[in-house]
Amino acid sequence: MSKINAVITGVGGYVPDYVLNNDELSRMVDTNDEWIMSRVGIKERRILNEEGLGTSYMARKAAKQLLQKTGTDPDSIDAIIVATSTADYKFPSTASIVLGKLGLKNAFAMDFSAACCGFLYTLDVAAGLIQSGRYKKVIVIGADKMSSIVDYQDRQTCPLFGDGAAAVLLEATTEEDIGVMDSYFRTDGKGLPFLHLKAGGSVCPPSHFTVDHRLHYLFQEGRTVFRYAVTSMSDDCELIAERNGLTKDNIRFVVPHQANIRIIEAVAKRLEVPMEQVMVNIEHFGNTSAATIPLALWEYEPQLKKGDNLILTAFGAGFVHGASYLKWAYDSK
Repeated sequence: MSKINAVITGVGGYVPDYVLNNDELSRMVDTNDEWIMSRVGIKERRILNEEGLGTSYMARKAAKQLLQKTGTDPDSIDAIIVATSTADYKFPSTASIVLGKLGLKNAFAMDFSAACCGFLYTLDVAAGLIQSGRYKKVIVIGADKMSSIVDYQDRQTCPLFGDGAAAVLLEATTEEDIGVMDSYFRTDGKGLPFLHLKAGGSVCPPSHFTVDHRLHYLFQEGRTVFRYAVTSMSDDCELIAERNGLTKDNIRFVVPHQANIRIIEAVAKRLEVPMEQVMVNIEHFGNTSAATIPLALWEYEPQLKKGDNLILTAFGAGFVHGASYLKWAYDSK
């Protein structure tokens, strides 16, 4: 019996129309374009500012585009998994809302939460579902409405984040040496004090106090997070490269989480890969958390060919981190 593997057969994406650039942001908080660009490399970010729309709206848009691009029958989908830290509601799952809006009749749905590593981890889990032989087609979506948890009075964090979503179709294949090839993931559990959303969970439920003291916004101690991210992402990529015989000569693209251009450059330097072989969209999208890696795949898809070697890597709250080796499955049009 042939070995079953999981391959990406299509990518869809969505970003909101509204563009929040650095000039406009500088009128909201004490910052400026030079300060932001020199530290993180972000020029603008997309914001979902329409009333009543949440993460599921963007996720549905991305998934709908994916189904249309690939010509996939919605009834052939076995599962939808949404990686997000900004779910529409505590429950039901954002994935269940997306499934309902798309009208899928033969699928189950669930959310995964692994912060900025959400898509990376979820892709591996979905690959495992397919490799089991029980499922044939799974949609994996990375989606976050980070503007819903950003404090636009905090000059340290508000320039960093944007909103967006992207989806990939993962399918079964018996073709050898293609698809999701290898992964290395770790969680060290040290990250709580440095990157968190203090209120709204079971430890600190919403109250007048939590609202009055602005505890429902993201908190980040930037220097510590930066240091851990550079070390972890660089080490993880190097490990994946070494055990799969990947070098600067046969890596087509490194696909890093888009948190900070200096982190991205440090990872590329460690692998001795030129920046021309690194997917970068942080300048115009910012940090969209679980959406950054699939959005990069969505944008760069026209440049990809069957057999291209990709290393995906991310770091997030927890601290969670890791890297995956993906061999691209098709020639993009």
